[in-house]
Amino acid sequence: MLPFDDPVLQARRKCIQDAVTPVIGDAVLLVHAGEPIPLPENTDQTYPFRAHAEYYYLTALECPGGIVAFDPAANHGGQWRSFVPSLTENERIWEGRKQSPGEPIAGLTAWLKERARPIVRLGAPPRAMDISDRDERTKRVREHFRHARRPKDALELGLLRKAATCTAAGYTAVRARLGAEFQPTTERSLQITLETEFFHAGARRTGYGSIVGSGPNAAVLHFDPSDRMIAAGEFVLIDAGAEIDRYVCDVTRTFVAGGNPTAFQRDLHALVLSVEEAAISRCRTGAEWKDIHFKAALEISSGLVDMGILLGTPESLVDRNAHTLFFPHGLGHLVGLGVRDASGTLPGRPKDPRPALQTLRTDLPLMPGYVITVEPGIYFIPTLLNDPARRERFHDCVDWKRIEPLMEIGGVRIEDNILVTTDVPEILTSSIPKAL
Repeated sequence: MLPFDDPVLQARRKCIQDAVTPVIGDAVLLVHAGEPIPLPENTDQTYPFRAHAEYYYLTALECPGGIVAFDPAANHGGQWRSFVPSLTENERIWEGRKQSPGEPIAGLTAWLKERARPIVRLGAPPRAMDISDRDERTKRVREHFRHARRPKDALELGLLRKAATCTAAGYTAVRARLGAEFQPTTERSLQITLETEFFHAGARRTGYGSIVGSGPNAAVLHFDPSDRMIAAGEFVLIDAGAEIDRYVCDVTRTFVAGGNPTAFQRDLHALVLSVEEAAISRCRTGAEWKDIHFKAALEISSGLVDMGILLGTPESLVDRNAHTLFFPHGLGHLVGLGVRDASGTLPGRPKDPRPALQTLRTDLPLMPGYVITVEPGIYFIPTLLNDPARRERFHDCVDWKRIEPLMEIGGVRIEDNILVTTDVPEILTSSIPKAL
């Protein structure tokens, strides 16, 4: 637990202060941690509490009901204060919680009364308050707050590296089970192996719901592991990552159970891997993420033309959005304090409206300190490929007879976490092998 006056937290608050002061106007800023949500069984328990990322970034605290207050007025010297609720006796007895550092929250009322100015609220204000992002000033302050915390500081990068190490331990165990000595098993069993090794290596929890999809399930983008038995020779797509103190690793690897891929599986995997490696090499300071995504879409289209699946030139196929039949998501997103940490656009810049970029969650120029996922994929998704409207629209873009026997093959995705630097990008997840 870091004290509020820790130099790292002070530096973060100074960064946020510089970003939001020009847009906050005459208001004061309150950043709320949020409140626990009671379980529906009418018990005294709640869902696991997670402080809002905006609050956690400023305090490194999981403090239900906590509030950070900032007054940008010159006569208050850019003052930051942390107000926290006092623990109840029951919280100490039943949960063993310790009092969070900070001033008693009862003092917030007097602090606000002394200022008597408008309030901008970020984080997760109490549900009873009618607060929304429809307020234009709140939107702008949040946009600048989000942008200011995109570059990761040394503490954050240290946590991300630890999360990557824990994640690598899980993938090592899974690879061993899927190798030459493979014995038929379930997706759920692989999930248990994966996550057990995350925790053995020091993870606090998983960064998100682990995805383990085999055979046709490998084409479901966010597949929840099931009791399906995995057969030798099938694709097994795993997308999972460990979490350390709220900082998340996000990795995908695709294997062939038993380690004996067909020529088509090998070619498909090689295509995705080449696209991923080319995209990683382009993650340089100042590069527009949408341009990197666009080039990846062209390369996927070109590869699928070479494999006899798509018909036409890569440029015409991407222009018509035909590539989204097989690559229906963006190339990646920022990661850090959460699995899609601070993604979006630059303050004041609208997202590029071009249809070929409609799947992007991130539309930014890359800067040093950004950590971004690179995750191209190619899938055979029956919901997309059997849709009559798409078949009509793309009747001349796809060799439809060629893909009929591929409908159950699933898909391939490969994903790494990339740190943008002033020089070549650093692959934080490079210790996790990508070979089939």
